[in-house]
Amino acid sequence: MYYRGVDMISIRLSKDLESKIDKLSKQENTTKSDIIKEALEKYIAEEEYKMKPYLLGKDLFGRYGSGKGDLSKRYKTKLKDKISEKISN
Repeated sequence: MYYRGVDMISIRLSKDLESKIDKLSKQENTTKSDIIKEALEKYIAEEEYKMKPYLLGKDLFGRYGSGKGDLSKRYKTKLKDKISEKISN
């Protein structure tokens, strides 16, 4: 049977893993292919989640900050003050 837009691949499984998948497919009343596809989709989703740069550093952001939330806003003012100070000296 040919399914349009669906590729078929082959994998080698240990007897133990194949037995577990077979048993699960009977319990869940589904196919072994569906179990393997769902497992791969979950694995890929988890790996993609791990790779997002924000998520990798999320627990570090703001951890070592100065506590001053307006530093970027005050940058121009501080720079102008320093230049004025140098010019006046």
